[in-house]
Amino acid sequence: MKKLIYLLLLISFSAEFKAQWLWDYGVSAGVTNYLGDIGGKEKTRRDFVSDMKLSKTRWNGGIFARYKWKEKLSLKLAFDYLRIEGNDNLSTNPGREYRNFNFKNDVFALSQTVEYFFYTDPDLGNTYRYKNSFRAYVFGGLGAFYTNPKSFYQGEWVKMRDYFDEGVQYKQIVLGIPMGIGCYFTFNKRNRFGFEFNYMKTFTDYLDDISGNYPSTPPSGAYAQGLVLRTTSLPQSMKDANPGAYDSHTWGAKRGDKTNKDAIVYMNVTYSRVIRGKSSFYRAKHSSFFGKNKRKVRKIRAKF
Repeated sequence: MKKLIYLLLLISFSAEFKAQWLWDYGVSAGVTNYLGDIGGKEKTRRDFVSDMKLSKTRWNGGIFARYKWKEKLSLKLAFDYLRIEGNDNLSTNPGREYRNFNFKNDVFALSQTVEYFFYTDPDLGNTYRYKNSFRAYVFGGLGAFYTNPKSFYQGEWVKMRDYFDEGVQYKQIVLGIPMGIGCYFTFNKRNRFGFEFNYMKTFTDYLDDISGNYPSTPPSGAYAQGLVLRTTSLPQSMKDANPGAYDSHTWGAKRGDKTNKDAIVYMNVTYSRVIRGKSSFYRAKHSSFFGKNKRKVRKIRAKF
């Protein structure tokens, strides 16, 4: 996994050795939600945003660097912090409600994406000064992220990976495919304000610690058993109201839907600063973007 992270960094910054121009560096902030085994209403798991709980929308923040590689292509390296949460008590599906689980996960993601500009207005307002512009793009790439789901139990947040809820010790660093759409405005040639919608399809089903079945053999100790099998925390009135749903959660029984991987959805607003380049190629070809091209007049001394 370390090799993958090194590769992402190398792809992004190798272009700097070719020409130090058309870079911008910035920050992002926004809202985050997730698609997994916790969510929905009366139905079982559904695809995409139909299974999302808007009340569990949380926050994100990040930093990024972007390099304009071609006329319609840019490379972007981003590091993001994403908070995701879920709680079964918000669902009216009996299977989910009686599972009685909750989680939060602070995800740290490193991603390398390629942006393709499908619409560009290089001179907003037709001022003929080319100081303000607009670009819209789609993007996709590869990401690696750190995940560590926790659940609130008996007054504290517990790291669930340590308890092998389903008899599996899942990985903490996993892969994902970020994809989405975005746009940005450039003002006075230097300041960029943008918006992005990002859908991160992951290669794990354990963002929420839920995937397949409860372990066939209960863990040792009353604390660990109660942590894994949360029906034991439900009041007797719920057991009497729906004994079938209550009894369906037991050792070896179904706990989640392992046929679908989890995903993260987040929207950001961004700000970045365009960095003026220093290469001779940049000055020769693109000096009009940042200012007038000043010619040096060479003084010739006459020889007598």
